[in-house]
Amino acid sequence: MPKSSSNPPLPPPLARDAALFLDFDGTLVGLAPTPEAIEIPPALVPLLSDLRDQLGGALAVVSGRQIDAIDRFLAPLRLPAAGEHGVQRRDAAGSMQEQRPPDLAPVLDIANELARVHEGLLVERKHAAIALHYRLAPQLEAVCRDAMSRAIALDPMLELMHGKFVFEVKPAGVNKGIAIDAFMTEAPFAGRVPVFLGDDTTDESGFAVVQPRGGIAIKVGSGPSLALHRLESPLAVYEWLVQARDLLAARPQDSASRSEESPRSPR
Repeated sequence: MPKSSSNPPLPPPLARDAALFLDFDGTLVGLAPTPEAIEIPPALVPLLSDLRDQLGGALAVVSGRQIDAIDRFLAPLRLPAAGEHGVQRRDAAGSMQEQRPPDLAPVLDIANELARVHEGLLVERKHAAIALHYRLAPQLEAVCRDAMSRAIALDPMLELMHGKFVFEVKPAGVNKGIAIDAFMTEAPFAGRVPVFLGDDTTDESGFAVVQPRGGIAIKVGSGPSLALHRLESPLAVYEWLVQARDLLAARPQDSASRSEESPRSPR
């Protein structure tokens, strides 16, 4: 169960042995009325590129969006990524793993009919999920929840997930925590300390994975969370990442390289 904290501590500086996992909407970029209306800060892509290089490639985006949408917003950068909460995953070598989509036609029909009747609802069709956004009509939260709950009632292969002003139907048994776990078994993430930043209830599964590994979970914004650290907003995330890049650049030699330069014992 997520915990609330009146004054959770700020995260510590990012270490060179970190494996950095970043949610996208609400974490790297501010939320917008529609998914396509987000604004990418001009300096964000170069910043992520620098951090990827400083961390030996161990930086991934873990998002509810599809990976091709992440690539489009972060072009020309192509990072390791998990999309649709882990339904899609692209490793550091560029190999893509993608679950076969379930039959979503009944869910799509119900969501489209609801959006036709109620102004302000937006239906987003993904590879293996249907998202019903109600940010422009928050008074319809209960209506959306009830309709989407009925849509999956007879299909145990589907589950309903509630995020910020969105109800999403996706395959059961996938989440961001499972995706992070998978990354942590592969180069260049394996053996590193996981650090995950996220803002929504859908990120709690990731927090539940990184903290038991001795990693750092960072909740962005308000609300109860398992995460033991917190940043106020995407702007605070950006500033923390800039500080991380600058500190890592000021310490270009990690402990391994210093060890190699230390005098060797005679043979």
